[in-house]
Amino acid sequence: MSPRFSPLVERIAHDGPDPWALHWRARAAHAAGEDVIVLSVGDPDLDTPGPVVDKAIERLRAHDTHYTESGGRQPLREAIAAAHLERTGQPVTAENVIFLNGAQNGLFVAAQIISAPGDEVITFDPMYATYPATLRASGARLVRVPAPSSRRFHPDLDALEAAITPRTRAVFLATPSNPTGVVVTAEEVDRLARIAERHSLWIVSDEVYAATAAEGRIPSLGKRLPEQVLTVSSLSKTHAMTGWRCGWVVGPPAFVGHADLLAQCMIYGLPGFIQEAALVAVGMRALAEREVRAYCRARRDAFYGALKDVVAARPILPDAGMFMLLDVRGSGLPAAAFVAGLYEAERVSVLDGAVFGEETKDFVRVCFATDEASLLEAARRIRRYAGTLTPPG
Repeated sequence: MSPRFSPLVERIAHDGPDPWALHWRARAAHAAGEDVIVLSVGDPDLDTPGPVVDKAIERLRAHDTHYTESGGRQPLREAIAAAHLERTGQPVTAENVIFLNGAQNGLFVAAQIISAPGDEVITFDPMYATYPATLRASGARLVRVPAPSSRRFHPDLDALEAAITPRTRAVFLATPSNPTGVVVTAEEVDRLARIAERHSLWIVSDEVYAATAAEGRIPSLGKRLPEQVLTVSSLSKTHAMTGWRCGWVVGPPAFVGHADLLAQCMIYGLPGFIQEAALVAVGMRALAEREVRAYCRARRDAFYGALKDVVAARPILPDAGMFMLLDVRGSGLPAAAFVAGLYEAERVSVLDGAVFGEETKDFVRVCFATDEASLLEAARRIRRYAGTLTPPG
């Protein structure tokens, strides 16, 4: 007999097929020199700013490769706090910040600290593909509340209130959303905060794409409800630093203290040279964010314009972010078949919307954060593939 695994392995397993299987297949084909266009993951076609890279190299050569504080160095946490105040208007200090191994690590730490077996955690469908495993890892039960296409993918807050039980501990959401690009409105923020106050709930607000919204600002849950909101962010999208794994959570000092203890037994501090580079990145955030905002807006508009009249793959214009949904109901194919057929016929990789939930099962998600020539060529191939399909009826 083999030794058994913990029940955790079932909670972190994919709900269905591996959502990234086609993406990695496409990446391998592209690396092998094949004519493949990869639009299936949010890794912008930009380089990390030179001053950030230079600082990392400088600190490496200065032997900044030893243990660091588990929650991040004080100057970096102070800089993140100042940036958070500037963006949201929520007064915070370094005591409100923990620096972690990317926003994904921040989401995992938050779930572990605020929920437990027997609890319920609510999130909106559609959601980012890692959310189910991240939230269930704590032992909590995941409760899905719709953000349906009939509401332009804005959250159904009446359904949220109806889903709350005595076991509910938290609400997780992303604004701007991945995959929809929806930004939660000021009115929705206010009602969410009132619901959380009334039921003594945590809100975890994933805001990694906030800088891509108009003027780099979104309505802030943290400012509205500072003692119950955990704001997750990172440098991945704003500074093209996806592989650097620089993220953080801003929340009440008590949460940060507990998260620091978890970080001690999980990552035991991040490399000093990475933190010093991150400090430079935070310091140049205005320029980096302005550039990525213009980049995303130009790519979004170009891609939407190239496909707006395609019935079989109708684009849904996002508020912000790096992704666009295509409504493929007019193609006569299930989304999974559309994704597979597009790759086989035209060598363009996108993601099946069912990866993100029931509400996007008839959509596919496209990342438009790539060079304009490749993006427009991908749009041309999508149009060509769509033209081979027979619409329903």
